[in-house]
Amino acid sequence: METTNTQKGHPQGLYLLFFTEMWERFSYYGMRAIFILFLTKALLLSSKDGSNIYGSFTGLVYLTPLLGGYLCDRYLGNRRSILIGGIMMAIGQFLLFMSASSLGTPALAQTLLWGGLTVLIVGNGFFKPNISTMVGQLYPKGDRKVDSAFTIFYMGINLGAFFSPLVCGGLGDTGNVEDFKWGFLAACIGMIISVISFELLKNKYLKGPDGEAIGMPVKKIDLQNVAIILGSTLLIFFLLSFKNMFKSDIDIIGYLIYGAMILVPAIIITDKSLSKEERSRIWVIFILAFFVIFFWSAFEQAGASLTLFADKQTERHIGSWEMPASFFQSVNPLAVISIAPIMTLIWGWLHKRNAEPASPLKMAWGLALLCLGYVVIALAVKGVDSSVKISMYWLLALYVLHSIGELCLSPIGLSMVSKLAPVRFSSLLMGTWFLANAAANKFAGTLSALIPGGEDGSGAATSFMGFQITNLYEFFMLFIIMTGIAAALLFVLSGVLRKMMHGIR
Repeated sequence: METTNTQKGHPQGLYLLFFTEMWERFSYYGMRAIFILFLTKALLLSSKDGSNIYGSFTGLVYLTPLLGGYLCDRYLGNRRSILIGGIMMAIGQFLLFMSASSLGTPALAQTLLWGGLTVLIVGNGFFKPNISTMVGQLYPKGDRKVDSAFTIFYMGINLGAFFSPLVCGGLGDTGNVEDFKWGFLAACIGMIISVISFELLKNKYLKGPDGEAIGMPVKKIDLQNVAIILGSTLLIFFLLSFKNMFKSDIDIIGYLIYGAMILVPAIIITDKSLSKEERSRIWVIFILAFFVIFFWSAFEQAGASLTLFADKQTERHIGSWEMPASFFQSVNPLAVISIAPIMTLIWGWLHKRNAEPASPLKMAWGLALLCLGYVVIALAVKGVDSSVKISMYWLLALYVLHSIGELCLSPIGLSMVSKLAPVRFSSLLMGTWFLANAAANKFAGTLSALIPGGEDGSGAATSFMGFQITNLYEFFMLFIIMTGIAAALLFVLSGVLRKMMHGIR
């Protein structure tokens, strides 16, 4: 018997999740738009140190969904996890506002920075995997509308990401370091709107295909759960402030993230309850997660090296007005919002003709387009002296190409995990998918730190795995080589992966 959600349109719950995620992403991307500039201009850190902090923060943001997914599946349920995460993220943004308000007391400003980042990281772990998982729960198993639902959901993400650099960057990235606090305060308000709207409307709209409420608590929260949350918060605060406290160069956050990238998939794949077909499909998730690392480590330069590049070496004048460097981070979401409906129509048109590419092939195209974006910017800086600023249109072209690549990879990946994952592992495997993003973001910070031309103008050479980087052209060539090889390998493997998916596309 067909269920109530098999009507032609999408369930109303999708639009509540769209709105909730839109404001949460407004909060996150608004903060991210000014974060590296705040570190280097207000806290006076070097590009290298700022990039490493950026990588550690964004890496841990994608690591904690493992904790959130685990507690959600066994105790909290999606709804309670989203509430806990949302409240913590609002507090985290407020602590960043306090940090930016305390620049006259550097020690206090830095302590508040670590505290704000810590609470943001843990809160995101509860929020991020659970709201993504709920999208899939709105639909009957095997409903093809899930792909288009994730694309619509992804447009909500990008709508929030489009407005946030304009608002938070417009308020905070003014050239006056005292103004960064207003950007963080705007991000805090966005998070509060997200939590309130979700709490007011969740009981009315969040229902599964059988009409039953989805995301309800599994068990009552107990002292053990509270201890895990508090312990995780203290651990992350320690990890973030470790280098500063002990004046050490040991990258324990990197060891943690890369170690988890190996350990967690090993634990899941060796679970004895998995059938042969389930294990084969989970292997597909893990293999594609490996390629996703190369995509996002290059893509996430947007908030790190590409923002520094926009600030220092891009001509940003439009008439007499100089556009803030943070505004460039609105280009990607605007392109996604504009192009996403076209991509949906293209996939639908191909599907009707039995020519729609399977998920692995779509993701290979995403990597190829990312590589092409770096080809464009490498051509722009080739042979150009570092003192000469290039036209902003080269950077705009890179972001548009990256946006099309993102549409081939990111919503397709989220949908694929929801379809391939056994129900009992759904949140944990979504958390594992975000774990690949954790590794990628940490790696992105490491790569961003290689950008030549420090604050002293020395332009000292750096190297990566024997590859010497003495100028911006060589810096961007590193990304071309990395993403180009990854795209070629995924094209070759896509046929094998499709067979391993056992009929799921």
